[in-house]
Amino acid sequence: MQATVRWIDEKRFVGESGSMHSVVMDGAGEGSLGIRPMEMLLLGVGGCSSIDVMGMLQKGRQNVVDCRCELSAERVDAVPALFTKIHLHFVVTGRGIKDTQVKRAVELSAEKYCSASITMGNAGVEVTHSYEIVELA
Repeated sequence: MQATVRWIDEKRFVGESGSMHSVVMDGAGEGSLGIRPMEMLLLGVGGCSSIDVMGMLQKGRQNVVDCRCELSAERVDAVPALFTKIHLHFVVTGRGIKDTQVKRAVELSAEKYCSASITMGNAGVEVTHSYEIVELA
């Protein structure tokens, strides 16, 4: 895997992935024009795990119409401001979704498949997961 980060101006950068996708990052804080790098890490964890969970639910033929991963994180109040805790809460919406399948998908992502969250856990970050199912009429 390869990527490039190129300086634009002030504290703004463009990151380009090896798959040719781009994102603007900005370290300026309020009034910034891009996402902060630590926010990118958090989103990466949520995206990685969401891909796992949805893939397993689709494979299990669950009738999911929406799935979101709500992330919350804590960081130390020092430099470097490392993550200490990350919590992923999945909200899965659909019809007739089996609790056992959602639970298993979240567990497998956390314990076996999500490289991003497992990497964070191996680095000493407390990574936790939860889920809820919203049943549509």
